[in-house]
Amino acid sequence: MDERLATSGDLPEDRTEALEHLRYWETEGITDVIDLRVEADDSEIIVENSGIRPHWFGADDDGMMRDDAWFDAVTQRAQDILAEPGRKLLVHCHMGINRGPSALYAIMLTRGWNATEALDAIVAARPIAGIIYAVDATRWWAKKQGNGPVETRRLLDEITGWFDANHIDVAKVIRRMRQ
Repeated sequence: MDERLATSGDLPEDRTEALEHLRYWETEGITDVIDLRVEADDSEIIVENSGIRPHWFGADDDGMMRDDAWFDAVTQRAQDILAEPGRKLLVHCHMGINRGPSALYAIMLTRGWNATEALDAIVAARPIAGIIYAVDATRWWAKKQGNGPVETRRLLDEITGWFDANHIDVAKVIRRMRQ
């Protein structure tokens, strides 16, 4: 994984645990957090209790297609953050399964990562990552790169093959996390 990028789930609901989590993020060098949950926003607790800068881009984890504007906004903010030396970005959603890892994947593409290598790195860092919006991010990235239909199809086939070879039963993961 890029040493300036990280992914996670959100802060615990218990305030004491949330503060411990924030301390851990700080010891890991996190300077900025992009929170992708529409259902919550931890900005207040982060600002009041740490030097970490919060950035909120709420999106519902409804399995529906992510539009280009969402990827544009998230990746632009990440580029702005990472343009400053010494800053390290953590991207998260609620459980760290779909929205966070998918947005991180798009950010990694903008930083020059190969699509399947980025997916491998995300799953290595977050084994429960489902990354279900990676197809949307790949289409978005192909468009941004000016790829034609043949190159776009090749790239989509490449990541579809990756998902076929690295199937993650997201429902099973969520059930286990809730037990």
